[in-house]
Amino acid sequence: MLQIKIVPVTAFAQNCSIVWDSESLDAVLVDAGGEPEKLQQVVEALGLNVKALWITHGHLDHVGAVGALAKVWNVPVVGPHPDDQFWLDALQDVSARYGFPIPEKVDVTQWLHGGETLNLGEHQFEVRFAPGHTPGHVMFYNAENQILWTGDVLFKGSIGRTDFPKGNHQQLLDSIRRECFSLPDETQFISGHGPISTIGHEKQFNPFVAGKAG
Repeated sequence: MLQIKIVPVTAFAQNCSIVWDSESLDAVLVDAGGEPEKLQQVVEALGLNVKALWITHGHLDHVGAVGALAKVWNVPVVGPHPDDQFWLDALQDVSARYGFPIPEKVDVTQWLHGGETLNLGEHQFEVRFAPGHTPGHVMFYNAENQILWTGDVLFKGSIGRTDFPKGNHQQLLDSIRRECFSLPDETQFISGHGPISTIGHEKQFNPFVAGKAG
């Protein structure tokens, strides 16, 4: 069975998801955005074997703990799309500008382009390319449990910002319609910030995209 624990990290309350298989206790972390010691303590308390760190995009509150934890656990870093390389290259400078602790450099093991399948034990996750918030943003979808990790593409009642370098509002809307609204309405999604919602709810009530599916 797939298990998920959401651990908010950093002053931006970014949702880091610890995702694991209840039988093998093999785990991945989606968007380990900061506070590596806190995340390490939660993982150890759960008795998990971390196999990889997955990244939706290169913003500091989604990758701030990745460099440190990759060294601690000696695991690969998977994602995002290579178009976010410039964000990862700027990570330390951007962190300093925001007054965040200076994180360790992030070295990506496997870049993603969309369409790949990632595995965690018997569980499979489809990679969906969803640029707009950043040019290299990806999402992770587990069809078996109908769960989507949207990063900063789609939120309950909102959508991602596009006023950062290389953001694109129309591209973001297109990504949401193509990569989120094509999924079943009952699909739950875990976004980078805030509460869980469903695709159907956002199609009907999200003021930025409601009624604009397809």
